[in-house]
Amino acid sequence: MRIWDIPPEKMCRQHLLGEHRELHALWSIITNNKKAYIHHPETLRWKGKLKALYLRHESLVCEMAKRGYKHHTPLDPALASGTDFQDEFVNSYEDQVRILNEKGCMCRV
Repeated sequence: MRIWDIPPEKMCRQHLLGEHRELHALWSIITNNKKAYIHHPETLRWKGKLKALYLRHESLVCEMAKRGYKHHTPLDPALASGTDFQDEFVNSYEDQVRILNEKGCMCRV
């Protein structure tokens, strides 16, 4: 599970759509107090930051729309509580760029 901190417009199709799918899973884990992945580092960094996660989702959706994808899975904005800024990282931004570069995908990082 990974929510990147890379701007969505720089992400390839695979990573953009994959992050969107994983973001929904993460949202469900946190908002429904599910036990699965509750101790995962990615889950822990978003606890108390659902507003920031909601905003990340909206930026992904905006980029998806620019690329012609239809979006049918909105998040409930009433659940978007906490801080609106993510300042914790599993991997630094620089490490995320390196990881994506090593994948050999079409991400423009």
